Parts: sequence; C-alpha cells; structure tokens
Amino acid sequence: MNTVHGARRIVVVGNGMVGARFAEEAARLDPAGERVRVSVVGAEHHPAYNRVLLSGLVAGDYTAEQIRLPVPDSPGVVVRTGVAALALDTAARTVALDDGTRLDYDELVLATGARAAFPPVTGVSAADGAPGEGVCALRDLDDCRRLLALVRPGAPVVVLGGGVLGLEAARGLQSRGARVSVVESSPWIMRRQIDRAAADILRRRYDALGVRVHSWRVASRWIPGTGLELDDGRVLAGDALVVTAGVRGNVELARDAGIEVEHGILVDDTLATSDARVHALGDCAQHPGGGAGLVQPGWEQAAVLARRLTGAEPQARYTGSRPVTRLKAEGIELTAFGEVHTDDAPEDGGPETLTVSDPHGGRYAKLVVRADRLVGSVLLGFPEAAAVLSQLHDSGDPLPADRLALLQGTAPAPPAGGAGEQRAPLVCRCNAVGRDELEQAWLDGARSRESIAAATRATTGCGGCVRDVDALLSGWDTRSPVG
Repeated sequence: MNTVHGARRIVVVGNGMVGARFAEEAARLDPAGERVRVSVVGAEHHPAYNRVLLSGLVAGDYTAEQIRLPVPDSPGVVVRTGVAALALDTAARTVALDDGTRLDYDELVLATGARAAFPPVTGVSAADGAPGEGVCALRDLDDCRRLLALVRPGAPVVVLGGGVLGLEAARGLQSRGARVSVVESSPWIMRRQIDRAAADILRRRYDALGVRVHSWRVASRWIPGTGLELDDGRVLAGDALVVTAGVRGNVELARDAGIEVEHGILVDDTLATSDARVHALGDCAQHPGGGAGLVQPGWEQAAVLARRLTGAEPQARYTGSRPVTRLKAEGIELTAFGEVHTDDAPEDGGPETLTVSDPHGGRYAKLVVRADRLVGSVLLGFPEAAAVLSQLHDSGDPLPADRLALLQGTAPAPPAGGAGEQRAPLVCRCNAVGRDELEQAWLDGARSRESIAAATRATTGCGGCVRDVDALLSGWDTRSPVG
C-alpha cells in the first residue's frame, strides 16, 4: 500500500453509494494519500454502483456497467469487495472481517445502508427472513437479476408498496411487457411526498399505461404461482411479487458494539456517533435533520465528513438538507419537495397555496407559500419549472408577483436596482452542478452524457437530470452552447 508513513487510518464499512462517495471525496482532498489512508470494505462482490438507478436497469434503460460508480484513483484508497464486517472493537479500534482478518482504524465510517423490510404477510418471507418463493426486493444488483429472471413479457406481476421505488419498478416492468398491479396500504400513492389531488392524477397516468393501482388495501397472503390475496378477498394474479414496502437501517454492527441506535445509528452535526471515533452516513444514520433514504443528503454527509477527517475543513458540519423527490418513470415527470400537505387556511395560520389541476392533460402543480417564500411544491407534468422552483425553495428568495409564470420555468428577475445577480438554476441537484459547469465541460470537449458525467458528476445521482442534460447536449452545436 503506497501511502505516506503516519497517515491516519480510516476504515469505511460499506461500499455503496455513500461509502464510495466518501472515499472519492477523501481522495479528491488528499490525492497523494499523505494525510489519510482509506480502506473500504463491502459485502457485495460488485464494484460500487448507483443503487438509485436500479429501477432503470429493470426497465432496460441502463446496463449494470452503466450504473457503476467511479473507483478513486488514489494511492491512499484501497477498496475490497466481497468482504463483510463481522464485529467492531471500539476499545481496540479494530474491525473483524469475515475472511478472518482485522483492520485497525483511527476513524471508522459506517455506511452500511439499509435492507428491504418484508411485511409480516404469509408467504412473503421464509422463516429465516429470506424472500419467499417468487418474491424479491429491489435493493441491489442481485435483486434485479432475480426479478428479471422471474418476469416474462405478458406475465402478471404485483408490486407491494406504492412509494417512489414501487412506482418506478412498476413502470419499468410495464415497459418490459409485464402486466403490473400496485398495492398500497395508504389512502393514496406516494403519500409522504405528494397530496391526494396529485396522487389521483398520477394514478390515472399509471392506469392509462395499463398499471392498476390498488390504494387503501392491505395484503393478506402471497400464494406462489397464483398471486397476492388482499384484505377484501380479491386475488391479484402474479407470477412474481416485488416488495418495496420500506427499509430497515443496518444498525447491528453499531448496536452490538454498544453504540447508540434507534431506527438508525444516532449521529450529531459532526456525523459522529456516541463513540467519537465512529461515524455514520447515509441510510444507516439517524440525524436530527433527517436525510435517510435519498442520495443527495447522503452525498452531502459524505462530503462534510471527508472535509473533517482529511483536515481540509475540520469545522465542517452537516445540519440537515432540503431534499427533492423525483419520480423516475418513463413519460412521467414528477418533482416534489418541502411542505406539501396543507390543512389550515391562510386566515387560520396556514400557508397560501396556488394549485393548477389538469386531470385531462395529466398535469398538476401546487405551490405552498409562507411569508412570500416557497416552502413546498408538487409538480406533475411541469418539468421546466422544477429547477427554478427548487432553487427558490433552497435560497429562500421572495417569489415574484406573477407566480403562474414560474410554472412555465421562467426564472424571477433579479431585485430592482441591480443589487442582486440572477443565479443560474442547478441542473443536477445531487451533485450541485449548474448549467455553467456543463457548458464549460462541453467547451472542454465533453460531447456525450458519459463524458459530461465523468467531468462534472451530473446524471450520476438520482438520474432525475438525465433528460435535462440530454436536452442541453442536443441543443449545443459544434461551435458553442446556445442559450
């Protein structure tokens, strides 16, 4: 291992999206490995990949190779795949691995992620917790391969869970020719992210695709080779059952080592656990500001912790994030963020709302405003407005008088008097990449989405900006980007 003697030893447990991003950030901040030596171990035998794009792999939009994440090219980073951590000794500062070896650490980073939660429904899981016959989750590449082996064109498939992942999986399976039903126990799909009016229109969009959505229904039992029986006695035909009914953080390593956990590993703004030498990131971490379950907060945490542990910015803090939810389903553009469930009227202390509902056109927009600031939005079928509105939400800038213009993607004018400067909207929120950076990468010779991704990281996060990046690339000619 070609590192400078005396470099601090950092062990990262978990080679998923967040663990890999931490290693990449550490290598960027300390390219020669002079300050830190990072060892990453991951139980999966595959190189790190973008887990968020698994539904796109199911749909056939990507191959496994295309969703791989870059491996840090640094003498200070070593990645070992197919090796699982068995136990932590926080007193001796060692990690025991399943190949019989141990790793010593000065700082430990737990990026163990989460696993699919299988509901207590007869037939869904075996006694040992493994998926039942014909049942699979959608958390890793092996799940994808298992699912694609089960599904045949024209065959019925049931998706249990009407959240973002379930709806993305349903659309992907439908595009492969499967007959898909979605079962959601809540009154409407994506209940946490969107309001009921938006969900009703979204359900109609799925119905038009041939995907049947059954909301406010509970699964009673899975009958292999037959289908899923519901609480009302109906049986939905299914050769396969895809379970997307939530996740559980992988907290066992931390808990068994005496580190404080609840539903996740408890961390503070420094991303330290109850043991100051142990840190946690991503889906396994529980921060007061939230962030589990989405890639953008996990990558923000990785960047903060890398700055702290490499010494580049010891005072860096993670205080929470303002994530944006995007549904990545072909032909459906849905973005939601912030406060969207509004019950109180403005005169009762509630926010103002502007709503545009177009069921016939399959479009819906809702802006939620407090003190002339945007605090939440749901945008179904308004892709041009998403970047402008999400930036207004992040910045806290006052809204213009003509709020309807925002739904056309029109950015507000800078303040009168020229004191302010209009900011270009971010194209890729996950990696904080703006149009200016994309233009510069294009001028530097990046002409494809893959080369743009290599130069800027755009499109490597949730995948929600792929359409926008493709549109920019197609609009720029051989001389210079056009406005």
